[in-house]
Amino acid sequence: MDDLMRVRQMETGTPPLTHEARSAARLRLRSAISEETRPHRSAALSRRLVLRVAVAATVAAVAGTAVVATRGGEDRDASRMTTLSAAQVLHRAADRSRSDSAGLPIPRDDQYLYTRTYITQKPLEGGKTKTWTDESWLSVDGSKPSKRQEHGKIRNDPPRSKHDWVWPPTAYADLKKLPTDPDELLDLFRHGSKSTPENDASAFFEACLLMKAPRVMPPGLQAAAFEALAKIPGVRLDHNQVDALGRHGIAISHPKASFTFVFDRETYDYLGLRTKGSGLKRVKGGLELDGWYFEMRSLDELGVVDRIGQRPQS
Repeated sequence: MDDLMRVRQMETGTPPLTHEARSAARLRLRSAISEETRPHRSAALSRRLVLRVAVAATVAAVAGTAVVATRGGEDRDASRMTTLSAAQVLHRAADRSRSDSAGLPIPRDDQYLYTRTYITQKPLEGGKTKTWTDESWLSVDGSKPSKRQEHGKIRNDPPRSKHDWVWPPTAYADLKKLPTDPDELLDLFRHGSKSTPENDASAFFEACLLMKAPRVMPPGLQAAAFEALAKIPGVRLDHNQVDALGRHGIAISHPKASFTFVFDRETYDYLGLRTKGSGLKRVKGGLELDGWYFEMRSLDELGVVDRIGQRPQS
């Protein structure tokens, strides 16, 4: 009981723990308990050592320094010891997205959504990396012509007719109609089907398509997409990933999909989308895939403007 009293006393007069600090402390405690209950262990941790881990974790959280108890009872520096799950990263990315979208102007229907996207394409078998900086001006409600770039090539899209239907939507007016509830959005990604390995992989792919093309998300939609991804079984985490602008991040992927979401490892900002692709070459009897590459798309700037060719003011 003395150790528990110490924990309570240390919390007295201190500010509440941050979410990251509390998660770190909880993770260390669970790890110690897991070690204690592991079978066939030659030197199992004692219950008192588990409590000492809780004390050390609380001290670390209050002090803002990551400290972990070793088997010998000594403390050592272990900065960034917290191991987050893929779902936790996606939830933090959702929180960050909501914070960022709060400052984005809500466009009028007669305006344009401006995006500047940086793209790199690196051959798998070696060779020169290709780069593009694509700019796009998308009519908010689709009633005006739009101008966009894809790998440097300019596309002039005519106004959308009343009978045109695109999935996932690119027009802001259509994106506003999508649900911002993660469960409803995930059901939409699955097209109303139940969760199966195939439908889950398809839902992950649908979310990737939503993020791939030049578009500006209405408030709450991107966050809902990340939280919907967190509900898909099988999503996995990769701690070492670099985006098209050279920023180091962490990635979320699915074993049956060729797309990977990349987030800043410190702020959980969404950095872009990475995919594996290929070209085509003619062979006897048809075409076959050839020239495999990794492509990374990073959104560099977005904003709302009044006409094609205009860029947001710095």
